[in-house]
Amino acid sequence: MADSETEFRHETARLILRDWREDDWPEFWRTTNTPAVMRWLGGVQDEAARAAAQTRVEGYRNDHGHTFWVIERKDDAALLGFCGLKRSNQPGGPQGMMEIGWRLREDAWGQGYAKEAAAASLALAFERFGVDEVIALTVQGNTGSWGLMRRLGMERRPDLDFDSADFDPENPRIIIHAIARDTWESQP
Repeated sequence: MADSETEFRHETARLILRDWREDDWPEFWRTTNTPAVMRWLGGVQDEAARAAAQTRVEGYRNDHGHTFWVIERKDDAALLGFCGLKRSNQPGGPQGMMEIGWRLREDAWGQGYAKEAAAASLALAFERFGVDEVIALTVQGNTGSWGLMRRLGMERRPDLDFDSADFDPENPRIIIHAIARDTWESQP
């Protein structure tokens, strides 16, 4: 939970990216810990896995000043999921690179919310946090996720791919896309 004096908040046309509040977590888990949303993320999580994930997300902010922020819709203050930045730390994968990630509840899919939040997060990575490159990870089967990566201008980085059975045990290959600052800045 963030100190109210230093709470992160960033607005886009339709969304607010912000720090977590304790009362966000039950709604986040209710709407995103579903078979459809968790299909490519290792499956529905039990209480212990949810608690560990919450600790990680809150720790990223404390350790680095950024995290996977809450996505709140401006029109009705609905919590749609998360999107933001962390330092890559998946065992076997690249370590310490700026990583973008997102997870939205199923009824928010297909409306451009993920792209809007991800574009804002990429802008923050380059403009506020001063990184030169941002990566994104997913499994090969998650075509929606890597499709968004491509729509954001990210390109495949097979040199960074690695195996992890944490997300899709049947096909453990984690594929990585990346975008450099100069590529981001040259986009219309």
